[in-house]
Amino acid sequence: MTKPRILVTRRWPEAVEARMAEVFDLDLNGTDTPLGEADLRDAMGKYDAILPTVTDRLPAAVFDRPSARTRILANYGVGFAHIDTEAAKSRGITVTNTPDVLSECTADIAMTLMLMVARRAGDGERELREGRWSGWRPTHLIGTKVSGATLGIIGFGRIGQAMAQRAHFGFGMKIIVQNRSPVPADVLARYGAVQVPAIDDLLPLCDFVSLHCPGGATNRHLINSRRLDLMRPGAFLINTARGEVVDEHALAQALWFGTIGGAGLDVFEREPHVPAELLGADNLVMLPHLGSATRETREAMGFRVLDNLMDFFDGKTPRDRVA
Repeated sequence: MTKPRILVTRRWPEAVEARMAEVFDLDLNGTDTPLGEADLRDAMGKYDAILPTVTDRLPAAVFDRPSARTRILANYGVGFAHIDTEAAKSRGITVTNTPDVLSECTADIAMTLMLMVARRAGDGERELREGRWSGWRPTHLIGTKVSGATLGIIGFGRIGQAMAQRAHFGFGMKIIVQNRSPVPADVLARYGAVQVPAIDDLLPLCDFVSLHCPGGATNRHLINSRRLDLMRPGAFLINTARGEVVDEHALAQALWFGTIGGAGLDVFEREPHVPAELLGADNLVMLPHLGSATRETREAMGFRVLDNLMDFFDGKTPRDRVA
């Protein structure tokens, strides 16, 4: 029997690529650079499955071709806002993602950012590397205490709950959540959390605000200048969700004028571009989209894609189907 022909759009962990090659007729993107819309449209006519990542933009125009061989887009990642799922469905193309497996590591990065910006770790490391440290003194690099503070979590799915687990049990933080649907009482009780109805209700109550909501057009610039003004003057914003959720220009102004205490970002609206006004903000800690970047998690994401593909080509409904 002929093996399905598969395109992997970026390089994946070796163990996953090796297993994929055993099961499918596999083509890898040897350059490991993002494919353009024209490349992806062309690939639709050549491959039974395309395995995109967040760096691959698949708007409606990619699906605008007379015929498509592709029957499934098995996305490597939990977020799929970069795929026009309605256009895919109109062409009879299934879309899957990889939930669950990256929740723990993404929450770890959110905690890392929160601790770094609160305790001014970025400032301290720069000072040391640049040879500017003159020794200990009582007023040096005074930061903000994390333990016992109030954390607001926007989006209380798997990653948001993993963040609450770390913050509440590890640092004794009080948890306030906002979610687009009611969170079961037993789940809230697990973390001593309180749910509020709206983001505007949450922001003034919190010392830290961590974003764990979906991206896409609906949540674009969910955190804008008006909402940043609702935060406490010394509060910190953490974003490990999607870059477009935060208005970067508004955030830069809030950082430069000190209307919030600081921020930690792992994601950006136009990755890999980072606005110069953010690069120059000392009260901002930035990481290059490292949320799921552990060997264990990146391999688990790849094998989750493999499971979805095998189910699909066996005539079953993939467990992670989103469209």
